[in-house]
Amino acid sequence: MRAVRAVISLPPAPHRSRSTARTTAPAGAASPYGSTSPRARNRHRVRAHGRDDASAWSPATLIGHRAAHRRRSRRPPGARSRTVPPPDSAELRHGLADLLAQDGVLKTAAWRKAVEEVPREQFLPSFFRDEPGPDGVPRYVPVTRAADAAEWLALVYRNETWVTQLDGHVTAETADGPVSGFPTSSSTMPATVVGMSEALDVEDGMKVLEIGTGTGYSTGLLCHRLGADNVASVEVDPEVAKRADDALEALGYSTWTVTGDGLLGHPRRAPYDRTVATCALRRIPYAWVRQTRPGGVILATVGPSAWSYGTGLVKLTVKDDGTAEGRVIARTSFMPARAQAAVPLSGDLAARAAYADTERETALSPDLLREWMPAFLAQLAAPGSQLVRATSSGRETVYLFDTGREAFAALTADGDRWNVRQGGPVAIWDAIEYAVSAWQEADEPDITAVRLTVTPEAHVYWIAEHPALRWQHPHPPLSA
Repeated sequence: MRAVRAVISLPPAPHRSRSTARTTAPAGAASPYGSTSPRARNRHRVRAHGRDDASAWSPATLIGHRAAHRRRSRRPPGARSRTVPPPDSAELRHGLADLLAQDGVLKTAAWRKAVEEVPREQFLPSFFRDEPGPDGVPRYVPVTRAADAAEWLALVYRNETWVTQLDGHVTAETADGPVSGFPTSSSTMPATVVGMSEALDVEDGMKVLEIGTGTGYSTGLLCHRLGADNVASVEVDPEVAKRADDALEALGYSTWTVTGDGLLGHPRRAPYDRTVATCALRRIPYAWVRQTRPGGVILATVGPSAWSYGTGLVKLTVKDDGTAEGRVIARTSFMPARAQAAVPLSGDLAARAAYADTERETALSPDLLREWMPAFLAQLAAPGSQLVRATSSGRETVYLFDTGREAFAALTADGDRWNVRQGGPVAIWDAIEYAVSAWQEADEPDITAVRLTVTPEAHVYWIAEHPALRWQHPHPPLSA
């Protein structure tokens, strides 16, 4: 695989980290993994052992099968084999494709072939499943092939997201048992991965830039569909990048991989026909607009305050004038890009809200912000504000903090009513209340009604024909 590391402002020229003799077959070629790698060519050996369906064997299965054959050739006559064949995922892959097709997610033959032939287990040798902890905090239970191969493989092919890293370094291989922590990397549920792949509307020969390699499964699907030489993928975490790199290489995908800040894109391979992000963003980096050709598409999840919900998948088309315009096409949720992630607030929250400039009753309950669209509107109206719920002496307070501007809103219940205290240079709750009220008066349009234009100076969001539902977010100025 061509692995590169980004340094200073521009990454060095990519290079192949392993065999340069490996070539990648075009999409639709006979190889089950779209390559002419040695593992793909060994399908003839599988047939020699009585298996006709070569595509039903994952690379791990091929390795195990060949090793078992060598052991059998040295086993004394009549000796009983102790070799347990590795699990075969072909039926599970086809079952996953059927499920995604039935749900209307998987729509085209080319992507179906990718789902049926790219083994997800290659990218998920271990992961965590979550369960409720005794104190209400989720606990993460390691799942590995070594512990229970059948359970591991069955879980791999569930249509679920699996956490693969906690706190930036803890993996299922390093955990001794159930652990707690903050998820920092995962394998996104196949429905989301495939749905976004379909939404890219790719054609043969197109070049794609992927931001957030993660486990590498979505990268593998792209390589199968377009050919490895047409895919570049950027991952910020070196350990995550290495695991993905190894998994892709094992399948014969010598694609272009970059370890670095995905917000910078990868200009050395630009321009791209498609740019897709598997992380949530406060704003679309203008670098991506520059690196996507006019007429090309950018697909990414945005939430101007980096909340874990209330975010939207935007599909933008880059225009000749250097802007990009499009709309939100669906609700979606991803872990935030690390460079744009909000730092969790700690310490005495009441101290942050000690000095109020105004206090009044509000007709808008903050409980409405538990819903997806109002939460998205709140982020549009007060970008950069963090939402925190705290309970003291049995009484809940809902806080919104804009730490960059030292502004806050603190809401407390008084029977069926809510009171709000606000302080700082911006009235956070006033802006949210105005936006949500205008949305309600407009008959509560869905999130897919939201449009977005990205220019060198700002992001502009709007809902057509509703002047009150328009927000301009200037790019942050340089500061001393």
